[in-house]
Amino acid sequence: MANPLSVAGAAPRFSRLSTSGALADHVAEAFLAVRDETERRAKPLTPEDQMVQSMPDASPTKWHRAHTTWFWEQFLLAEHSPGYVRFHPDYAFLFNSYYVSAGPRHARAARGHLTRPGAEEITAYRRHVDAAVVRFFNDTDDNVLAGLMPLIEAGLNHEQQHQELMLTDILHAFAQNPMAPAYDASWSFPAPRAGSGWTSLIEGIHTVGYQGASFHFDNEKPAHRVLVGPVKLGRGLVTNADWLSFMDDGGYRTAALWLMDGFAAATNEAWEAPGYWRKTDDGWQVMTLGGLRPIDPNAPVCHVSYYEADAFARWSGKHLPTEMEWEVAARAGQLNDAFGTVWQWTRSAYAPYPGYRASQGALGEYNGKFMVNQFVLRGSSLATPERHSRVSYRNFFYPHQRWQFTGLRLADYSL
Repeated sequence: MANPLSVAGAAPRFSRLSTSGALADHVAEAFLAVRDETERRAKPLTPEDQMVQSMPDASPTKWHRAHTTWFWEQFLLAEHSPGYVRFHPDYAFLFNSYYVSAGPRHARAARGHLTRPGAEEITAYRRHVDAAVVRFFNDTDDNVLAGLMPLIEAGLNHEQQHQELMLTDILHAFAQNPMAPAYDASWSFPAPRAGSGWTSLIEGIHTVGYQGASFHFDNEKPAHRVLVGPVKLGRGLVTNADWLSFMDDGGYRTAALWLMDGFAAATNEAWEAPGYWRKTDDGWQVMTLGGLRPIDPNAPVCHVSYYEADAFARWSGKHLPTEMEWEVAARAGQLNDAFGTVWQWTRSAYAPYPGYRASQGALGEYNGKFMVNQFVLRGSSLATPERHSRVSYRNFFYPHQRWQFTGLRLADYSL
């Protein structure tokens, strides 16, 4: 089987300003490409695989497939397609996530309890909605369709986010299995770019945030000016070899390196290595999408929490960069492996940009209400679909979480 992360079928980009007569065909092509990619990522999994929920933060693959379908049914078809009949009256309750404005929902932590509907019933649901959406595109005037482009683009990008979650969540589930099953036995970690050392940002005023005309999430705006530097950022990502040195030096046992909540988390969870690492008679191994593999010392460290990243930076005598420093350096092409390997922790709290306004309606719940108690990650990971990365993209997670493909690079202020 081909590497499941080489996303040849990712959605083509298109401008919301397009009003060509072929707009319906163009939108349908993009829609079906994204929908097909979701199914391609689910294809290696059995119905039993698709049902498992290994922790409250993760969701079953079956649920991801259904939720992304509910999104199109709820926000496009039910609101804009006259006469559309929902596939099943209970699915809105089962597959809503956190859209309070859209109605009540099944408890997140109990998604794995849903043995029914089965995986094949979800396949039927997806086919039903896909056909209805394509019919809607074909039957809708181009001017009306152009007005719906922000919603359609949000739906495409929302589904791509769940495509990444499908892989992170099934990896967590497989990591709980003593047999260490492989999602794809041919999978391999992306080869890091050669190069190390530091890149300097002199003190200056820079514009950060989204500055284009195509799709972006509301938390990337408004663009604004910030003072950045002087600072040096690591060109490369922190590697497994670097992390092994931290571990060998007692990094997980040295309380002085850790934030108080971080050391409590490390102690309570008995962390002694990054997530999915296992100590064996042959040395450290790591659970991957390809199964259990020996640690590659040259690969970027992955599956570390913010707390671990911060402790490592202190141990190194360095810091984590701010998200603004990361963006300025990435815009200038100064960072190796900025995209497509691991999300990179920054020391920036997830907060609104100056002048931020959430989108109207239920979609306004997508980002704004989470802007507290989390930290920003930048870049993208090996599980991120193609064309879903951009320099202004702001990912965010709680500081203890590490089941995502998360790593780090360092910042140095001792110029």
